[in-house]
Amino acid sequence: MGMTKITVNGESRPAQTGVCLGDILRGQGEIDMPCAGNGRCGKCRVRVSGEVSGPDETERRLLSEEEIRNGIRLACRVRVLGPCRAELAERREAEILLDGGSRDRAEAEKRKAGESAEMDRTKKRGTDPSRRALFRRYGAAVDVGTTTLAAVLYGENGELARSGAENPQTAFGADVISRIGKSLSGEGKLLAGSVRDGIGKLLLKLSGKAGIPVRELDALVITGNTAMLYLLTQRDPDALSHAPFEADWLGNEWLSGKDLGLPCEEAKVYLPPCISAFVGADITTAILASGLCRKGSGRMLADIGTNGEIALWKDGKLTCCSTAAGPAFEGAGLSMGMRGEEGAVSHVCLKNGQMHAEVIGNAAPAGICGSGVIDAVRCLLESGQMDETGYLEDGDAVIAGDVKLTQQDIRMVQLAKSAVCAGMKTMLHCAGMKTEDLKELLVAGGFGNYLRLDSAVKIGLILPLPENRITVCGNAALQGACLLLQDETLRGEAERLAACAHTVSLAADPYFQECYMEGMLFEA
Repeated sequence: MGMTKITVNGESRPAQTGVCLGDILRGQGEIDMPCAGNGRCGKCRVRVSGEVSGPDETERRLLSEEEIRNGIRLACRVRVLGPCRAELAERREAEILLDGGSRDRAEAEKRKAGESAEMDRTKKRGTDPSRRALFRRYGAAVDVGTTTLAAVLYGENGELARSGAENPQTAFGADVISRIGKSLSGEGKLLAGSVRDGIGKLLLKLSGKAGIPVRELDALVITGNTAMLYLLTQRDPDALSHAPFEADWLGNEWLSGKDLGLPCEEAKVYLPPCISAFVGADITTAILASGLCRKGSGRMLADIGTNGEIALWKDGKLTCCSTAAGPAFEGAGLSMGMRGEEGAVSHVCLKNGQMHAEVIGNAAPAGICGSGVIDAVRCLLESGQMDETGYLEDGDAVIAGDVKLTQQDIRMVQLAKSAVCAGMKTMLHCAGMKTEDLKELLVAGGFGNYLRLDSAVKIGLILPLPENRITVCGNAALQGACLLLQDETLRGEAERLAACAHTVSLAADPYFQECYMEGMLFEA
């Protein structure tokens, strides 16, 4: 293969002929490829001109004739044959959840203020002499989510700054399975380098906000699900890719900033303990922050995202499971799905029988994010445009402007919501409990923070509990990492939680399968 030049948004760079355009753009973190470049999602649209391969069957299926005439192509299907140009839409910044409360439900925050006492410990170091921070001068807590990165910087007198960013690994696929596949195919070094670079930039941003040199950070706590920590540390994830899905490494390890290629080379880095192959350190730290195991029996924590991770505390026993919800709730995988950024429909309601949408940034609707999808499905059900089987009576459903939900979109939501709720029901079944026995359901994670609880209950995403028994606790994984950073004595508690937890495998559980099939229906 020879060399040529490709110009991306006016910037020229060298490229090998015959290389996939998507691989070039993905390597620079310039494009989203939720389906890992397999030509399924149609999200990697770019305007291309010059010497490139012609449209293939996949592009002709996913793109209109007008789009192809106007030079719109799917980057994952285009081969660079010679000098060419690619124009990408400007990437808008998504909203990243950095705290323990909802941004758009101030009243809900007030109502749950008493339940957020554990979170308040992360805002400021206390004066309790028994608490000793992991850092001497400056430290940071980082949550490596499947979709986003979030971090908080601390100094000797408390919190200095917090910030978030997209996880650059989304360019390799929207879900962990796609990324594990990429790693096994030889891209492990690229995946590790991608997320390390993202964390490094986030630390530089935080230190810049605080006005300190990033090299002065002397301790980090980095949490995340098991697969994310495997990929961060460039471990072979083969054990996570096939049955019996038993991880050969579960964190609880010390590294250095240099080991991870971070700009604070001398910092010691703590990776908290994971519970099992698909119940990670993020759930360990979320349990720690939420106080799940300290506030009495019969309480459940659910982190709803690409992976639905659920923990139940009853009679001194901690039981966990993981259920594959898929990327629909993170804005990927749907025909017009997008992240929670400007132009995304974030909420929908019915007024006089008509759809009314809230759009982030009060911009023209460009797509729909997870919280908007849940509201929209509820509205379609209540308006009669969709029946209890999920069938759309009039074909594609218009939500706002040109934003629509297709029949395939509805099917993806059915699969996702059924998997999550069936996981919750199976946890209760294993503990000999009924829904009405549950004293509290804690909903964690970015998606959970923004959804309307009544809509989530109505479509069967979460258990039918009264709202006063549901607590939205935000990014509990990050808050737990903050706690560990500020109080090294909590490491022992985190280790005990991970060690005592029992993971239930849902794959062969007949009760889960029964609930999953029943959960595919919507109750009108």
